[in-house]
Amino acid sequence: MERRKFLAGAAGAVGATALTGTPAEATPAMPAQPQAFGRPGRNFPKVGGDLGNTNHSNLGRITRRTVHRLGGAWHTNLEGGSTSSAQQSTAVVQDGILYVQTTQQNVFAVDGRTGAVKWRTNLGDKSTNMRGVALGEGKVFSSSGSNVVYALDQRTGAVVWQKALITADEGGSDSGCDPANGQCGGLAGTLAGAVVYFDGLLYVGMQGSTGGARGRAYALRAATGEIAWTFWSAPGPGEFGHDTWEGESWRTGGAVPWIHPAIDPELGLVYWTFSGPYPRTDGSSRGGDNLFANSIVALDAKTGRRRWHFQSVHHDIWDMDNVMAPVLVDLRIGGKPRKVVVYGSKVGMYHILDRRTGEAVHGMTERPVPQEVRQKTAATQPFPGGEPFVPQEPRIDKATRPVPFYETGGLYTPHWDRPVIIFPGAGGGADWSHLSFNPHTGWIYVGYGLINSGFSNARDGRVNTSRPLGEYFAGGIAAVDPVTNTPVWTKDGEWSLAHGNGILTTAGRVMFQGGPDGVLHAMDDTNGEGLWSFQTGAGVHTSPISYEIGGEQYIAVFAGGNGLPYPDIPKGDHLWAFKLGGTVAPAPAPVPPSKRNDVRSAPVTGTAANNTVTIGRVWDAAKGAPGATENTVAQNAMSPQHLTIPAGTTVTFVNPAGNASAHAAVSFFDDEFDTGVLMPGRSWSHTFGKPGTYFYNDAIYPQNTGKIVVT
Repeated sequence: MERRKFLAGAAGAVGATALTGTPAEATPAMPAQPQAFGRPGRNFPKVGGDLGNTNHSNLGRITRRTVHRLGGAWHTNLEGGSTSSAQQSTAVVQDGILYVQTTQQNVFAVDGRTGAVKWRTNLGDKSTNMRGVALGEGKVFSSSGSNVVYALDQRTGAVVWQKALITADEGGSDSGCDPANGQCGGLAGTLAGAVVYFDGLLYVGMQGSTGGARGRAYALRAATGEIAWTFWSAPGPGEFGHDTWEGESWRTGGAVPWIHPAIDPELGLVYWTFSGPYPRTDGSSRGGDNLFANSIVALDAKTGRRRWHFQSVHHDIWDMDNVMAPVLVDLRIGGKPRKVVVYGSKVGMYHILDRRTGEAVHGMTERPVPQEVRQKTAATQPFPGGEPFVPQEPRIDKATRPVPFYETGGLYTPHWDRPVIIFPGAGGGADWSHLSFNPHTGWIYVGYGLINSGFSNARDGRVNTSRPLGEYFAGGIAAVDPVTNTPVWTKDGEWSLAHGNGILTTAGRVMFQGGPDGVLHAMDDTNGEGLWSFQTGAGVHTSPISYEIGGEQYIAVFAGGNGLPYPDIPKGDHLWAFKLGGTVAPAPAPVPPSKRNDVRSAPVTGTAANNTVTIGRVWDAAKGAPGATENTVAQNAMSPQHLTIPAGTTVTFVNPAGNASAHAAVSFFDDEFDTGVLMPGRSWSHTFGKPGTYFYNDAIYPQNTGKIVVT
């Protein structure tokens, strides 16, 4: 199928991609010109700060010289101190009132000076990944896990109207929906992301790509909830891009917009990013480029008509969806002003595109990539001019050191039935953390993760995007100059900062970001040097914000943890505000998450397991014994997977006679033991002399992983 370039809608072509370009001539980084959509000051009226998602505040009372005096102004537990749910919602502020939604489906209005709750409205009990409310026309707009969009009275929280979305009657016969069961594309999907308000319309996204939902982006009339338009991101018959989907694969195509868009009021365009296709890591049934998966699409804000698009990954099989909140920036490149949109964090490099046309301002080259004919892989992938801000293959000297015995490769290395470790992985170089554009430095700031993924096509029960057990997690911050699309500096740290760990920059030249350990940091925007920190009590996976009341500048953040990438991130419901001279003390520090992808199965004592590990079998907890059949694909095919023993114990590793395959158990990364290859019916023993935690995996089937804790 023909490669789709920067093609326009019916109005005609507005630009063409340079497939063999070189980076544009660049001048030194300089502050952008004033944005048409403004930047927040006294108010912080939307997630991302402004319509361009720049996450920058013009407030400057808190500076590098005064930030050490920052302290808690107030602290509120919105859900009574609950630690059962993670929180991903970033607060917004108007006229001194904060508005925020919890995973428990409650929307709150909170006094920005005192933290007192002014009103609370419940939207049901079915949770979803909502990441923020919108304000406009005297209303607060939100959506629920029941796929209903709500308009609430901004003063009282009373429901003004509600509108159900993702219904079986959307789009007629070409919608991919089955009216008999109410399913759309095999899975109804759920609403997700922050709601955005602009000029009488609401923009609402959805999730469900991993289960076969057919993606769509909505615009609703803010006054009534009536659907103004729907953009189907897996095009149906007769729609542009339909021929990039093999057969009927478009019906379950995925390509969902689970992060909020950016809007340019001057151009009248909405910039929305769409996730990968379905099936996520098996491309054998969906030949073609699969538009508009892995794409940014510029849509007419009033009609939803496509103006242009750019696909950053063709025929994705790596969950490299590049779904992010695009950032709109006005730059001067080669002496000429350019209005650009910044897109593409998950591959570890940015695609910087002209907002009017989609043209790559630093050039774009389609490079040949490794092939796997069974996956129907694309022959080439696009690479922008400039440099990536993270490595694009696993490295021994970083947390991306791969777990042994997996096949490994760099970006776009294909897989089939055996898991292949690549980096950036499913967690992406920067995934969905909100970026910040700082007009004082002219740089884009982003948190990134250093996390490998082991991909397979999910056949025979394999985990399709597993993070290999026992691997290390880490990450850091990058400052990227969009004028050249190159990193100015990167700063590796101990935590992955790629999953909602948004960055706020301010006119005071201080940047703020929180981490999975619950610590909120203030840093120098020139080099990332730490200036102040505060323990919030739960992982921070939302963006800090800033606002002003009575001449006093506040920083606020909602700390509530997250489900990824650390399953044991401390959760909570802590809404904090800070000011100079604040006296509210930090929260008690929670137990930080593990820095390795831990084995989390229940421990089994050496006595209960007869000091024996049976390789290639899954532990039967009910019987307290290894399972009866061989398993070569499960991550927990070690019996028991989590063994605890005292120092001095001898453990026997057994490949039972009933197994058909050879197996081997080898510890990593400490070289404690190696059984060698054990044919069926053979065993090997090792005495553990010192306390510690020892991860090991099967050298033949490396995803089979266990852990031995020696006390």
